[in-house]
Amino acid sequence: MTEFLGYERPDGSVGVRNHLLVIAPIDCSYEPARKIADQVPGTVAVTQTHGCGADSMLVHNLVGTALNPNVAGVLIVGLGCETLTGEMLMEQIEPSGKPVHNITIQEEGGTLKTHEKGVRLLQGMAQDAAKLRREPFPLSKLTLAVECGGSDATSGLAANPAVGVAADMLIDKGGAVIFGETQEMSGTQHLLARRAISDQVAKDVYAIIEAQEARLKAMGVDSRWMSKGNIDGGLTTIEEKSLGAVRKGGTKPIQGVLFNDFDRFGSPSGPGLYIMDGTGWDVPSVTHMVAAGAQVVCFTTGAGSTTGHAIAPVIKVTGNPQTYAKMTDNMDVNAGTILDGSESLNSVGHRIFQMIVDTANGRLTKAEALGYRDYIVFRRSREAEHLLGHC
Repeated sequence: MTEFLGYERPDGSVGVRNHLLVIAPIDCSYEPARKIADQVPGTVAVTQTHGCGADSMLVHNLVGTALNPNVAGVLIVGLGCETLTGEMLMEQIEPSGKPVHNITIQEEGGTLKTHEKGVRLLQGMAQDAAKLRREPFPLSKLTLAVECGGSDATSGLAANPAVGVAADMLIDKGGAVIFGETQEMSGTQHLLARRAISDQVAKDVYAIIEAQEARLKAMGVDSRWMSKGNIDGGLTTIEEKSLGAVRKGGTKPIQGVLFNDFDRFGSPSGPGLYIMDGTGWDVPSVTHMVAAGAQVVCFTTGAGSTTGHAIAPVIKVTGNPQTYAKMTDNMDVNAGTILDGSESLNSVGHRIFQMIVDTANGRLTKAEALGYRDYIVFRRSREAEHLLGHC
């Protein structure tokens, strides 16, 4: 298996979906943006909820979402008085060659006029996008994001290592894999650093984990903290959780750390495994990896999760047979067969890899079929980072 069927974009990237995206740069214009998007099938609206300041981290993630290969065209709907303007987003999206339009409610004369104009613009883009046909491309054009949430004792034993097998297989085909959640790497930095391809990458691994531990300390949060669900699920220490969590990234050398802060934003520069320095919160972590270019997501969970994503299909894998039995409407893969002895780790990993390719070819994940379009942008406090010496 060396190919998938995708949509080629003007910049040479390849999407596995053909979405139109409506961006509200601020939440003040989100409701009109959402109503415009609702009128045109295949369109999704997103925003951020951190105010109207022109924060570079917010700009990067909104622009990165627009540039993701799964997006065929973009409409920006602003209010008109914000500092984070549609023009700022436009100038970074236009070089991709994708169709992109910018309208503002105050200039158009209210929401009804904006709605009419926006729907007409989307209608034209939708007609053009419908002309695109899936074509065969090598798997080297795929970038996979891997994430975990609601972990329990089965996650590190079954779901995460099985996804790791699939991640290794994709890298062997020339693809790229991103894994994040820096907080959940505590206690594993020496192991991850050994896999770094250079001394600088190893230093970056240590730096991001130590910085995250300093942030938690400054907040008065024990760096060994775990959620109630993790504890109820049988995890005993943060090291145990972390050692299981990092297994979803597979076993390949780490090519680099992708920073996602004020002046450093990264995307995979080639094939292989990359670490995304970001939040441990599930949905914004996925959002940031998708903004870095991931077209498909594998999400492991022990207790269960319903999450999807606005523009990227999310394949949910559980290592807990009871969770799969209770939440079959939400779980795509039962990796619990590893624990009951009916299937090997490699067999489940191969099955997940096959599902990644099938999903890239157009098969809907369960979250997609249910219409779940989670999207949250995480923002760090520049003031707090300055006080901690991180910016």
